[in-house]
Amino acid sequence: MKSFIIALDQGTTSSRAVAFDQNGTLKGIAQKEFKQYYPKSGWVEHDPLEIWESQWCVFEQLISENNIDLKQIKSIGITNQRETTIIWNKKTGKPIYNAIVWQDKRTAPVCEKLKKDGLEPYVKENTGLVLDSYFSGTKINWILNNVAEAKELCKKGELLFGTVDTWLIWKLTNGSIHATDYSNASRTLIFNINKLDWDDKMLQSLEIPKNILPEVRNSSGNFGSLSYKGHEIPIGGVAGDQQAALFGQCCFEKGMAKNTYGTGCFMLMNTGDKLIHSKNGLLTTIAWGINGNISYALEGSIFIAGAAIQWLRDGLKIIESAPDSEALAKEVKNDSDVIVVPAFAGLGSPYWDMYARGAIFGLTRDTGIKHITKATLDSLAYQTKDVLCAMENDSQIELKNLQVDGGACANNYLMQFQSNILGTMVERPEITESTALGAAYLAGISCGLWSKADISEKRKINTVFNPELEQNEIDRLYKKWKDAVKRSMNWVND
Repeated sequence: MKSFIIALDQGTTSSRAVAFDQNGTLKGIAQKEFKQYYPKSGWVEHDPLEIWESQWCVFEQLISENNIDLKQIKSIGITNQRETTIIWNKKTGKPIYNAIVWQDKRTAPVCEKLKKDGLEPYVKENTGLVLDSYFSGTKINWILNNVAEAKELCKKGELLFGTVDTWLIWKLTNGSIHATDYSNASRTLIFNINKLDWDDKMLQSLEIPKNILPEVRNSSGNFGSLSYKGHEIPIGGVAGDQQAALFGQCCFEKGMAKNTYGTGCFMLMNTGDKLIHSKNGLLTTIAWGINGNISYALEGSIFIAGAAIQWLRDGLKIIESAPDSEALAKEVKNDSDVIVVPAFAGLGSPYWDMYARGAIFGLTRDTGIKHITKATLDSLAYQTKDVLCAMENDSQIELKNLQVDGGACANNYLMQFQSNILGTMVERPEITESTALGAAYLAGISCGLWSKADISEKRKINTVFNPELEQNEIDRLYKKWKDAVKRSMNWVND
């Protein structure tokens, strides 16, 4: 009898449900986009109820379209956009405000105040993060201080906070489980990755009451169950999207790394059971916790990646669909020096400039759609090089090959240029749904369907891209990129 693991992959622009059979083979996907809200410049919000409804819709659609017998579903894994913050009334089940998305910049002044108060060294040492509006802590603070009756409801013990995984777990279990996993907790700015507990000093600094926080559990384990049509389906795996992708790429050993090309672009390197504090603008994060054993990672967070391709399609309307970008980019001669810096939401690793903004450099009279398209794709590869250079300096490990996944890794032009500019082999697996696969693997391990050894044996490579540029050309191109980034920085404050 076939067995299935269902991965619920809740992303920044869409919710998906993905089915994997007992062999780890992808058997079906259902996907639904949901609305993005931009109330003010730099503000990004989602409706938590729309997130839930879209996620539930694709779950039912997946089961229906693939004729999956509920008795065959051994476990559910959840992976999610991470720092996005939701606070809801546990009595009514209704959010008291929209979800504040990880891209949102409204709490930059709060971060600046904390920096002036001298809190940044403590934050880095104990949370592994930096003081940036990207993370959940300042978003929680904003909601509690700006939503009427929020503080009063807190005093009554009627509010709950969660990242998106926690919200989905709470909804799936009919409000019986309020929990998150180590990987998501480590992205909140209020979790101590040394002590593996909520950090009292950060909670005090951000005026966040402990009674709204979820219980933190292993990434593979018991998160309750979904009661559905007479069946109890256990929820056995939870991880933030980038940690899930690291697990899905089987980067189980120290020094192994992956890059995910999604709405943002995220590179993670497994550093084993030892955390490494970056001296080069990277984050120290928890990769996962299994059976009480914690694995750590270094992470470079690029805010705008696939979102830049969406900008070409929806903002500039110069392409009809994302795949069109590959053919256009290939039309451009290599001597084009147009550079796009897609700092639409500031710059992440290794720069951490909340006030940078997007820019295009090197325009000439003959610059056209294809040049801007190519430069936008190139920007994903340049930003990845920024992160890899920092990662190699911190870890003292020279990366031999990079595992890639996410939607944009299907673009052969981008993957070849990525290999070129890194001077490193790039490997694209057969299953590029690594985020969903990682969540499924964690759930499969918890129910005894797989072991880590089983998972490693199943992994197959689809395409290998080898570098084709000479070092002097890599250096020339990368210098132009670094110059362009420098000019885009601190734009809002000028």
